[in-house]
Amino acid sequence: MKSNVSTESRKSKDERKVLRKQIKASHTLLKHEGICTTPQPTKCLVIANGGLGNGVSREELSAALQEMGEVEKLVMPPHKPYAFVTFRSEDGARKAHANLNGWKLLCGGSSVTLYLSYVDSVKYKEAASVPLPEGLVLVENFVSPEEEAQLLNAIDWSATHDNDTAQKSLKHRRVKHYGFEFRYDINNVDKDKPLPAGLPEECVPVLHRCVEHGHTNILPDQLTVNQYESGQGIPPHVDTHSAFEDTILSLSLGAKTVMEFRHPDGRVAAVVLPERSLLVMKGESRYLWSHGITPRKFDMVPAEEPRTDAPTESGIQSNLTLSRRGTRTSFTFRKIRQDPCRCAFPSACDSQGGPSPSPGPSLPSSHADAARLEEEYVHRVYHTIASHFSDTRHTPWPRVCRFLSSLPPGSILADVGCGNGKYLGVNADLIAVGCDRSTALVQICAARGYQAFVSDALSVPLRAASCDACISIAVIHHFSTAERRLAAVTELVRLLKPGGQALIYVWAFEQEYNKQKSKYLKQNFKEDHGEFSSTNSVSEKSQKSTGEQISDPSCHLEKSHKPSDNMQDISPEGRLSVHTNRTAFTSQDLLVPWHLKGGKLQREENPDLSSGTDPSPESDSDPNTSKLSPAASQASASALKPASSQVPVFHRYYHVFQQGELEQLCALVSGVQVKSSYHDQGNWCVVLQKE
Repeated sequence: MKSNVSTESRKSKDERKVLRKQIKASHTLLKHEGICTTPQPTKCLVIANGGLGNGVSREELSAALQEMGEVEKLVMPPHKPYAFVTFRSEDGARKAHANLNGWKLLCGGSSVTLYLSYVDSVKYKEAASVPLPEGLVLVENFVSPEEEAQLLNAIDWSATHDNDTAQKSLKHRRVKHYGFEFRYDINNVDKDKPLPAGLPEECVPVLHRCVEHGHTNILPDQLTVNQYESGQGIPPHVDTHSAFEDTILSLSLGAKTVMEFRHPDGRVAAVVLPERSLLVMKGESRYLWSHGITPRKFDMVPAEEPRTDAPTESGIQSNLTLSRRGTRTSFTFRKIRQDPCRCAFPSACDSQGGPSPSPGPSLPSSHADAARLEEEYVHRVYHTIASHFSDTRHTPWPRVCRFLSSLPPGSILADVGCGNGKYLGVNADLIAVGCDRSTALVQICAARGYQAFVSDALSVPLRAASCDACISIAVIHHFSTAERRLAAVTELVRLLKPGGQALIYVWAFEQEYNKQKSKYLKQNFKEDHGEFSSTNSVSEKSQKSTGEQISDPSCHLEKSHKPSDNMQDISPEGRLSVHTNRTAFTSQDLLVPWHLKGGKLQREENPDLSSGTDPSPESDSDPNTSKLSPAASQASASALKPASSQVPVFHRYYHVFQQGELEQLCALVSGVQVKSSYHDQGNWCVVLQKE
């Protein structure tokens, strides 16, 4: 009898725990996502922790839901930690609510705990798709499985270095060249030095078929073979105009992936490249759009394969799922150009006086390289610009203040990368302490009466589980490798008590969101065009009342900047380029200028620095004002003094995050959940909670 009573008591205790967490999840969805739940049963449910942003695939979640009843619609917003389901009947929703609340769903070797709440309705607006770049053609199943095997077997990766094929192991892939070597140090080929190894004979039938089908009218004489393991990729780039003729052919073998094409005006077309497909790039898609593959282990792809006769278009869809990457090998065929390029895109053409940037510092290939890069391009500058930097960091960001104000009185807060401490005094009821790598900025904090100490964000000298909350505002994007960025998030989680929360802000690659330019781009638009008009997004009120979610659109600027302004982000492979301020990004790893004169800005001499701040993401910008963009950061620097100006220019390293990348990074940290994520004035932001 005692045993039965104990069992019933324990079950009741577990049920109460699930109920508490389910209610807490509902409050989090309302607070951070504007999703209003209802206690009355309906056919519609929101599933906290059941989203693509938490590593949950459509197939895994759908299988669990189908056991509860017939599912009418499953909506999984891109990169979000939640999903919506609508059942055919209210009985199915009731059964799911009763049986799946607190249920652990296995996802690729790990598990997430689901919490379900009713919503009145689900309205999901599909984003407008971005058409494929002009001149881009995708041909599925261009080679047979037998031909695929022959081509892969023709490539011998056993040797570490092979002079005949100029084999190299780059940061994110292995590479071989045939016919001619493409030299990443000069971003070109030496046309007078052909390689001993010609194109493999296994490629000849495939190339003749390309000619027969009209994909090219000349046989290529250069081949680059790239092998990507899961989690690897290639930076955005445009194949050098002066090196190769118009048509570029690329075979995808071994596994599928997603390649992103980016126009200089900010438009993005994400194209799924199926296994054994042929990608043909001509004209504008070859000469003007950059293309690259983001390093990650999962891609978001349509759950249903597109018809082969249907045009493939990029756009955020509601039927997305996760696709685990495998080992992919690409065969990229090109024809060496003997005469200068005379394409129709002179602003992007190195033969016609377009940008041909000199190589910047190399991307790090080891922990030691990363530490040296960050020391030079992130840390040293503070001895020079700390006072000026602090002068431009005065207005706390509203959504960061909202997070801090929501913490209970007496909570212990750690601001890791606190800068001049502008967030340490937001909520006087907190016990707040900050740390920063810069001694000069920590001294400014002390002068303002704040508690702060010098520390590296990768090793904070505080006890584990000692903080109720942590914030990291515009810091993690200064770490130069994925491993170090992951270590920074892991360190934040280590500091948190169970149930504690962390708020993270990083600069976004996408400086336009929901058809709204960030202040960073708006400022440039005002300077160049006199005024700026934008399309308002759906109001917060309408989202709260219906559970409506607007899908995250691809970047698409209504007005374009000059291509020559933006193409400067593209530099030789493995090198960092200098970004042109107030333009859309075309590369994730780059150097952003900081202009300084006597610690004060002079707009007349430096038009890039109008509004009294620099154009970096750490500039103060309230979304309700006309200033710039977010919070306290560390800068990287290498000072240059142009001959035409006495204003020193410091270059700071940044890794700008693509949509979903921050959530994916946080998902790699054990014992923590992404409670919410959002875009705030050109930044990607997440709220984490420690389990």
